[in-house]
Amino acid sequence: MKQYVIDQLRPSDHQKLKTYMNEHLESGALPGIYKLTLAPEVMNETQIAHSQCQPYVAIELEPDRMSCELLIRSCIKMRCDCMGYATEVQRNWLIDRIETMLNELEIFL
Repeated sequence: MKQYVIDQLRPSDHQKLKTYMNEHLESGALPGIYKLTLAPEVMNETQIAHSQCQPYVAIELEPDRMSCELLIRSCIKMRCDCMGYATEVQRNWLIDRIETMLNELEIFL
């Protein structure tokens, strides 16, 4: 699995991220998993056509790390044409979103 990983989180960093993610992101089916909905401006044609799938990126928050999958998933289907690895634009969007969140929370690694 391709991922963007932030590691060596301090306990205070983890708590800030957990609070932020609980307030701003949808929780996944498992503890510590969050869904970051893909912005419409970075969706490809298939993802735009599959708006009901609500394409998203899964983020796993652990005490010492945050892992962001580079696989775009569907909220309603296990397999769909709108799923696939992030494009370069989507990857850059994800990294920018994570970096912005870290800066807002004053987490400097």
